[in-house]
Amino acid sequence: MLSNFIIKLRKAHGLSQELVASRLSLSRPTYLQIERGERDLMLTEAQELAKLFNISFEDFLRQKETNFSVFIEKENDSPSPKKENIRISVPQVQLNKFRAVLLYILRKVGGKPNIGMTSLYKLLYFIDFDYYEKHEEQLMGLVYIKNHYGPTPVVFPKVIDAMIKKGELEVFKSTYYKFPQTKYMINPEVEPDLSILNGQEKNHIDEELQRLSDMTASQLSDLSHRDVPWISAKDGQQLDYETVFYRTRETSVRDY
Repeated sequence: MLSNFIIKLRKAHGLSQELVASRLSLSRPTYLQIERGERDLMLTEAQELAKLFNISFEDFLRQKETNFSVFIEKENDSPSPKKENIRISVPQVQLNKFRAVLLYILRKVGGKPNIGMTSLYKLLYFIDFDYYEKHEEQLMGLVYIKNHYGPTPVVFPKVIDAMIKKGELEVFKSTYYKFPQTKYMINPEVEPDLSILNGQEKNHIDEELQRLSDMTASQLSDLSHRDVPWISAKDGQQLDYETVFYRTRETSVRDY
């Protein structure tokens, strides 16, 4: 049943019922009806759930799960990967850097009407992969997978949920040119910890935001779909940072 599949995906991503309900602009009791199989999904709700769970809309309807899970690595942890699942290990230092970059992006451009969840996915992707092409070292070094909507940072839903619970962010629904959109608002009392970024990294982020942040989600997705890391990966597969060195002139950001 689709309702059981939704429950499985929600728990696998570590998301609360309240958060998923808010993403769908539903009350928690109404969302519970979906998980109980007592209410059918609207088309727009199904599309939003597919985005939230980082799988294509087609795979969501077929109830086909992408075999990725997120493991937040702490000091002295030695995880034993399960054979049937690909585990993504995210060191705590890297995770803190991601939080700082995300807050910085939202502080700088989050108020723009075009910057919703899908646009954030693509901005993070280009910040990470462009930095690697330019400097041959990682900035955040997040793991991205290929899905129907473009490169998707695997750890995003888990981190966002934690930040919402801490009161750092608030999620709300809006529309952009009549299309549904998930946006995030920063708690005014929360400031990004930019001490975790060096000058080169901060300058790179500023340049990327200046270059890309006025694009719509569709334009950013289209650009990412023409990029070699996305083209060279199979659906549901992790994107390889090394493929940036095979980019075409259209997407390359390095002066060779």
